[in-house]
Amino acid sequence: MGSSVLRRIRLPFAPGVEVEFADRRRALEQVVEWSERGTTYPIVIYGPEGCGKTSLLKQAAEILREGGYDVIYVDPVNMSFVAHTDVREVVWRLGEAVGDVVNGRVKLAMLASHLARELLARWRKRRIAVLADDVFQAIGLDKAGVYVKGLLNLIEHPPESYDGIVAIVATSEGVSRYEVGRHRWANLMVMWNMGKSGFRELYDRLARLAQLNVDFEEAWRLTGGNPNALRMLYQTNWNVDAVIESIITSKKLGAFVSSLTPDERMWLLEAVENPDSLMTRERIHLANKLIELNMIVDEITYRSPWLWVDEPPPERDQELGIGKHVAWQTPLHREAVRRTLLGWHGG
Repeated sequence: MGSSVLRRIRLPFAPGVEVEFADRRRALEQVVEWSERGTTYPIVIYGPEGCGKTSLLKQAAEILREGGYDVIYVDPVNMSFVAHTDVREVVWRLGEAVGDVVNGRVKLAMLASHLARELLARWRKRRIAVLADDVFQAIGLDKAGVYVKGLLNLIEHPPESYDGIVAIVATSEGVSRYEVGRHRWANLMVMWNMGKSGFRELYDRLARLAQLNVDFEEAWRLTGGNPNALRMLYQTNWNVDAVIESIITSKKLGAFVSSLTPDERMWLLEAVENPDSLMTRERIHLANKLIELNMIVDEITYRSPWLWVDEPPPERDQELGIGKHVAWQTPLHREAVRRTLLGWHGG
């Protein structure tokens, strides 16, 4: 089952605009490989906010369905799910969780692995896939390790024999990998923004559907290939200032910069030009704060393909804010920090 012949799903991009899943050819090949042999460990995918992890999981659900899997996809943050199964009780119970306005998010997150186990035990299904999107945000980062361990137990200690289990968790919470990574319970992989050729594919598809008021090279320079950044620019009619100010306010960057010492503000300004400058003993704590704010991604030193979902970023790209060891999530994130620092009037 090659990635070139897979049915590409359509995804909402903006009100009234849907686009077909674009590019990510290597990622689709990886999903096909996982479907053929199952996953020995749960795969935890982390990467920049808006880089396309949700879109990939939804496309993966279709690939796995075509591969004969009963598939459960849950997105507790947005209270949504996809269930590719003929077991109506599974669909009903997921729908019941979505309808619970008080505890629905946690229920939906926990139901994914629980129902997968029941598909094996009660309904004797032989190929099961669990796809969990941003569940750590729903259940709390302190429970990330336990959640992943539950998926590993499903793989290693199933209630019945099976032909294949695929378990994939996606998260934008960079700090979650410390909790998960302390144990050998998962295979942690990074997913980056789209490469330039793939991003052009998305841009061209959007251009055929709607009027674009900025050329491709400018869109690439602003977003670094991040699909959600492109969406934000499109929805604001390419008002770059509005998008940057939205990042500043949503991340509370003014308060963050005000909390820093003069030395830390100087280090942060250096990191705007060279994110790798954060990788010194005295500056690691500043890097950790930026990770908590989902502004940077660190520990990207090795570009070996087996460590990445889809293609890794370039070794370095100063224009996009990508270093060898650390990268800004998008050029817009970097510019938001720059403007906050320049506009700071504290002591």
